[in-house]
Amino acid sequence: MSAAEQSSISEELLEILACPVCKTEVKLENNKLVCQTCGRRYRIEDGIPIMLIDEAELPE
Repeated sequence: MSAAEQSSISEELLEILACPVCKTEVKLENNKLVCQTCGRRYRIEDGIPIMLIDEAELPE
């Protein structure tokens, strides 16, 4: 994980976040949170994860 990615969201917050659709773990990839089960991608704005289902990018 790069320094830029680490500064966008804290490790403590990342550990407790889960996908609102399938309730599974998310990982930080390219400054987005990616669900490890359904593949939805949630953006991060000013260090705040936008975990709204309607705002998620669907996997291709």
